[in-house]
Amino acid sequence: MKLIYIADDDNYIRDALKVFLENAGYQVEAFENGDALLTAFAERAADLVVLDVMMPGSNGFTVCRELRRVSYVPIFMLTARDSDLDCQTGLDLGADDFFTKPVSPMTFVMRVKALFRRIAYERGEVV
Repeated sequence: MKLIYIADDDNYIRDALKVFLENAGYQVEAFENGDALLTAFAERAADLVVLDVMMPGSNGFTVCRELRRVSYVPIFMLTARDSDLDCQTGLDLGADDFFTKPVSPMTFVMRVKALFRRIAYERGEVV
């Protein structure tokens, strides 16, 4: 089972994504901030990381940068700010996709599934 870490200080977004992803068959661990996610990742790497850009402590950009120093884990970023600069910054730091809130949980789950299908295809695994 694929493990997904979510760091978002918005309880509603974090909980909604967690429920939808778990209902789709993924194991999900949710964190209120990026620092907690980094600690968990150091102990056990996830198959996908979802980061809110604006969080207390280490923001999503900082966490993305730190993860890229140690891993090629896929990273999806979320933000309430509708700025091309935020999107560019996230992608330049190594994020694989960027979403503006509010995000449809169902659409988000479909993008996660598409990502994992692409990874399996690139590895030559049967999808």
